[in-house]
Amino acid sequence: MITINEALQAVLDQRHAYGTEEITLSKSIGRHLAEDIFTDRDAPPFDRVMMDGIAIQLGHIENPFQSSYAIQGIQAAGAPKMELLGPDHCLEVMTGAILPAGADTIIPYEEIEIKDGNAHIQLEKAAKRYVHYRGSDSMKGEKIISKGKLLTAADIGILATVGKTTVSVAKLPSVAIVSTGDELVDVDQAPLPHQIRKSNVHSLCAALAQQGIHGEMYHINDDKEALQKTLSKLIEEFDVLLLSGGVSKGKFDHIPAVLDDLGVKKLFHRVAQRPGKPFWFGHHDKQSTKIFAYPGNPVSTYVNHLFYFQQWLHASLGNPIRLEVKALGEKVPGNPNLSRFLSVRLDPQTGQALPFNHNGSGDLFSLTETDGFLLLPQRDGDFLAGEQLEFLHVL
Repeated sequence: MITINEALQAVLDQRHAYGTEEITLSKSIGRHLAEDIFTDRDAPPFDRVMMDGIAIQLGHIENPFQSSYAIQGIQAAGAPKMELLGPDHCLEVMTGAILPAGADTIIPYEEIEIKDGNAHIQLEKAAKRYVHYRGSDSMKGEKIISKGKLLTAADIGILATVGKTTVSVAKLPSVAIVSTGDELVDVDQAPLPHQIRKSNVHSLCAALAQQGIHGEMYHINDDKEALQKTLSKLIEEFDVLLLSGGVSKGKFDHIPAVLDDLGVKKLFHRVAQRPGKPFWFGHHDKQSTKIFAYPGNPVSTYVNHLFYFQQWLHASLGNPIRLEVKALGEKVPGNPNLSRFLSVRLDPQTGQALPFNHNGSGDLFSLTETDGFLLLPQRDGDFLAGEQLEFLHVL
């Protein structure tokens, strides 16, 4: 049995780039950028008016205002640049308009009075203000988004600003999600007293969807021949297999032996952690398929997926995850033999992570009350309230 750090390193060592693809801007949200993005012109591309009001020529910032300024017209947003007739004139300007030639100061409407075609400023003095100067955000040719970044809604706006109608992103792996076990039936079926409906595959499929991946769901009963036949086919067809169940020490836990028969190289089986100790991970050399075989209890499946698969995926796409850190809300005993993923709720006032009791790794319903998991490394002593620990957000 290996440590959690050794297991994670073994998983990350199998990160794999799946190439790139060009997609439309509208479909790029949540994808990992495969190119550096540069500005195609200065941003803003002109001296931009930041407030509705009037534009004047103040000169030195210590210069006093004139008693009134003759309004010569309106500089609208989107209109070509106008020019002030002189220091005793002004132009009404709208937010987003180009700064008129000769103007250097904007006075908002709230600070002026317009009467008889003249603007009267109700201030004694003002700095040169409310001008968003050309190139102050970014100069033409400057790199503004780096390759590997997970694209957010804000990034989409930037890509639109620089004219990127299509975007090069990292290709996502194809993923098959496989449940095993004779006790599982489909969601639309009425289970017999000894059966339960499938849930893990749906949780995993939803987690993948949040990463932009469409997972294909399969189910195989606890039969070695059926497992071998179906898994052999899936290894050829998919980049990644996510298996749920069949990896513990029960007499019907055939997955490790079947994968060995199929030529899948085991990198580890069993990790010194709770929940999810029986986690199995390996890869098929010829097909380059990665296999994450999770124990079947729902919390075990879920936390292993969050910690191992999510970090592997982001590393493969060029944007490794840095886990958040949260403060533990109360003292928790340590365990020298096992690392633990502690189910917690986040205090809405303090943000501290508060442990709560549930019925162990088989308690699916506890996940709906869980904000995330604190990672407690192996330790002889207690974890104290206020201690900063790595945190996995529930997706």
